[in-house]
Amino acid sequence: QVHLLEPGGGLVQAGDSLRLSCAATGRTYNSYAMGWFRQAPGKEREFVAAISWNGGSTDYTDSVKGRFTISRDNAKSTLYLQMDSLKPEDTAVYYCAAEREERGAVVVVDYEYGYWGQGTQVTVSS
Repeated sequence: QVHLLEPGGGLVQAGDSLRLSCAATGRTYNSYAMGWFRQAPGKEREFVAAISWNGGSTDYTDSVKGRFTISRDNAKSTLYLQMDSLKPEDTAVYYCAAEREERGAVVVVDYEYGYWGQGTQVTVSS
């Protein structure tokens, strides 16, 4: 079992950068694919980025490609989302998610994730 904790988030201006982190507890973190999702007010939760258990594969939604980078440090059991060139439309609550996946695949749909962080607010002002 994995527990996810997301410190960070915050208020930034358009064009700024922000790095989110997601700390995982559990002895089998290295066996889990990880992902980031976000939910803006009045909208459904959407996929942002995903990474395989070993970091060998990543995927992004089109709107963040070239601006966001997902990474993980398995030695620290921590997932990251580096967000550059932030836009007001990136404003949302960001959630990290985990699911056991040992084949090296990424998981991009929310219903396939069994573990979720509590969410952290990111607000980008124009």
